[in-house]
Amino acid sequence: MIWIDRIHRWTGAFVGLLLAALGLSGTLLLYEDAWLRATVPHAQEPLVSDVVNAGAERLLADNTLQLTGIIFPTDSLGLFRLSFAGDEGGYADQTGTIVVRWSSKWERLELWLFEFHHDLLMGETGLIVSGVLALIGLGFVITGVLLWWRTRKTFAFRVLPSRWSRLQILRHHRDMGAVMAPLLFLTLLTGAMLTLRPVADYLLAPLSPPGTIAESLAPPKVKGGPIDRHFQWGTMLETVRNAYVDAELRTVSIPQRDGQLVRVRVRQPDEWLPNGRTILWFDPANGRLVESRDAHTLPLATRAFNLVYPVHASTVGGFVYKALMTAAGLALTLLGTLAVYGFWGFQTRRALQTSRLAAQ
Repeated sequence: MIWIDRIHRWTGAFVGLLLAALGLSGTLLLYEDAWLRATVPHAQEPLVSDVVNAGAERLLADNTLQLTGIIFPTDSLGLFRLSFAGDEGGYADQTGTIVVRWSSKWERLELWLFEFHHDLLMGETGLIVSGVLALIGLGFVITGVLLWWRTRKTFAFRVLPSRWSRLQILRHHRDMGAVMAPLLFLTLLTGAMLTLRPVADYLLAPLSPPGTIAESLAPPKVKGGPIDRHFQWGTMLETVRNAYVDAELRTVSIPQRDGQLVRVRVRQPDEWLPNGRTILWFDPANGRLVESRDAHTLPLATRAFNLVYPVHASTVGGFVYKALMTAAGLALTLLGTLAVYGFWGFQTRRALQTSRLAAQ
């Protein structure tokens, strides 16, 4: 136990603040739609399907916009999210009128906050770092519970330490970590699965062979023709609606070079994933449907993987589950911050005392 305690303390002293930052950014992102409804015009408007369909066709048919993709409005957010080349983007109301546009993600709080939480603003390298941090966090949860078990008789849950002494910070850290352990474990495990595909492959291997998830989500091995500037977007969307009558249109990804396909994602009524995993690909040269992939027919491991993001981001479970995940995120923020403060504060005070004694 001595070595477990040392590894737990010293590792926490170096990565605690990073885990705290991930916890805080993740907690704030749970309320992204509420933030947009409060700050962006028309975001709070109720969803009207016919208006949205017409607005989508208007946006897609406007070649001057040079769109790379759109995300459709939802019941909780009455805006299109538009993507252009690079970091450019915008929000449009349900009629297709752009109400906000930006040239860099730094202009929008919710955008860079997501990028930070997702990959620490470092792209693919940051994605791996985030995943490793999540695995380290899982190690903290497991070793923390083991260390708490020895002192469980002194358990006293507090939101904050009773005093800002090293002993009370340690007791608070230990007891809060024990209470929040199940939620922290779930949050960190799903985070690791989302950022490190080998983790998801390993955990879901009993359901399907490793590599199945990536293979089943890969686009068709078919090259599209030259992009037609007069592409019939309305016809394509009508084809999608006819193929999945009860489904909700969620995203359209537009090819940026020859050979790529138009990709449309829809969400069927019983799918948990906010943007769904039912995907249709179209040839941008003639609008031909190349392939349609129903989320219900995907391999078992992929269907299980599709549940990971909704659980991590609390897009299911209603208010109660979101409140629990909020508590978990705030707890991770507090545990990481106080772990660093308690450790290095003590080390600094001890070093000062040693230097004073040496000077006497």
